[in-house]
Amino acid sequence: MRADRLVALLLFLQVRGRVTVAQVAAELDVAERTARRDLEALAAAGIPVYSQRGRGGGWSLVGGARTDLTGLTADESRALFLLAGPSSASPELRTALRKLVRALPTPLRPGAEAAVRAGVADATDWSRTAVTADEPQLGALQRAVVDGVQVRMGYAKPGRPAGERTVHPLGIASKAGVSYLVAGTESGLRAFRLSRVTSVAATGEPVVRPDGFDLATAWRSLAAVMEDRMYAVTVRGRAEAGAEGVLQRLFGARLRIIGPAVADGWLGIEVDGPSAEVLAAQLAGLGSRVEILEPAAARARLAELASELAAVYGPP
Repeated sequence: MRADRLVALLLFLQVRGRVTVAQVAAELDVAERTARRDLEALAAAGIPVYSQRGRGGGWSLVGGARTDLTGLTADESRALFLLAGPSSASPELRTALRKLVRALPTPLRPGAEAAVRAGVADATDWSRTAVTADEPQLGALQRAVVDGVQVRMGYAKPGRPAGERTVHPLGIASKAGVSYLVAGTESGLRAFRLSRVTSVAATGEPVVRPDGFDLATAWRSLAAVMEDRMYAVTVRGRAEAGAEGVLQRLFGARLRIIGPAVADGWLGIEVDGPSAEVLAAQLAGLGSRVEILEPAAARARLAELASELAAVYGPP
């Protein structure tokens, strides 16, 4: 039987005391034959569960035994429910949280219930755009990871039409609120941004996991490669004193201020980015408040942008 059904069945027995096969089937949304087989599997596995025939009979834990599935302390249970309990959680998660609350020892329940009500999650950004709307395939990919099946996945890189590929889903990673699929491919491990996944179809073929695979280790390796790309090029220049705040918001840790402002009020700056062209485009919005000194490719791109803008809008 599936591990999630085992946990759900144990919780159900613990909460209800005595249950019938029909009640188990309805609770777990399975056929009665499957429910009976699950109950028998529990008994065969050594769980203290038994059946009683006749009117008022059913299945129950021996002696009314209670199974502590969590082993959580008060602090641990509050931390769990604070993390998982915002009011905008999915219906499935809210149902799971209610079941977990019932499974907790009685003294821990008030704290857990208060933690569920202690937060609210707003799924829109400041432009009122739903930030989760760009990950419609998340559920399908999570199921593929848990079930261990390969998928045929549509994926569209920026500025390119979507293409399809078969991958081995190994895990989901989240960085700064952006989700990625870590998957095995013909070219080795890759990370796919979920907002670019256009379709997911399970193939039924089992996932092949690399020997010794560890998701956290694999993600650190993949993230390091992506971060290196963000530091591929450095532009050097100068900025007006007072422009530091805007530059900091644009580039964060990729900005370095070189020394204090000189006599004319300018600061030396260095900025890292994926390419000279990208950095030029990002800095162009600051106009004459920033001057790039090198590399020459960045200066040339800024001159091109100025020419293009003047052609559209005319001279000032």
